Amino acid sequence: MGRPPVLRSQLTARGYSDDEVRRLCGGRGVVSVRRGAYVEPGDERLRRPEDRHALAVRAAVAQLGEGVVVSHASAAVLHGIALWDVPLSRVHVSRDGRSGGRRSAQLHLHVAPLEADDVVTVDGIAVTSAAATVAALARTLPFEQAVVVADDALHRGLVTPASLAAAVGRPGRRCGTAAALRVLAFADGRAESPGESRSRVAIMLAGLPAPVLQVPLLSADGAALGRVDFWWPDRGVVGEFDGLVKYGRLLRPGQTAGDVVFAEKVREDALREVARSVVRWTWSEIRPFDAVDRRLRRALE
Repeated sequence: MGRPPVLRSQLTARGYSDDEVRRLCGGRGVVSVRRGAYVEPGDERLRRPEDRHALAVRAAVAQLGEGVVVSHASAAVLHGIALWDVPLSRVHVSRDGRSGGRRSAQLHLHVAPLEADDVVTVDGIAVTSAAATVAALARTLPFEQAVVVADDALHRGLVTPASLAAAVGRPGRRCGTAAALRVLAFADGRAESPGESRSRVAIMLAGLPAPVLQVPLLSADGAALGRVDFWWPDRGVVGEFDGLVKYGRLLRPGQTAGDVVFAEKVREDALREVARSVVRWTWSEIRPFDAVDRRLRRALE
């Protein structure tokens, strides 16, 4: 994770006055990642929201001292679980107990029963386990955002359906249980990206038949065409979500994105020999899903 942020208390211990610290911030000699915590302005971790949030988490843990466990969205960031449309303005921590939670502009302190196996160590920081983290977010996030989290954790092998069921079923945690169970019932580790997870939710909400995910198909002459994102076998329809991340994932050494796009076009021509229809959509078409819904309905009917 690199060097932790420097705290104001550490700067004053080195002889900096409060005025000098303010001048450092005002002159961009340092950048604040949280009140009283700073990094150098050229720190690469400032570029990506998740990395910047991880800096704020480390600073908050150092300021709060022992007894807190990083949880919820902050724990997801430290575990490397994908988030979509989840605010990262506050650091989320939990304490074992039943009352005393609070929320400010920069911190959300949750209070909940914490079993010993609910807590793990990530880079020296006490963090809720991956299963406990997904369960907490499944209880508190909207369905679509929670599915992205659960799918990604399953896909990365950080959790199993059994470990998630056990985490959701912990005694003393009734609030949000019904919502969490809906997320667990729908979650599927075969989804390879937030775009595919969101597409699954959109397909379900549109009332379309549920597809099979990541199915390997063969061309008419038996050549492997790779896996398709969504497959309706009884209708002979392929659905493909085209995200920029997907094309980056398909790049081989020496290839450009244009090479991959051309190869995908050749692959689609071959797919059309074995599938009745191929429907593609992009990130911007997931919400609203109306145009994709119409294309899929025409293909499926």
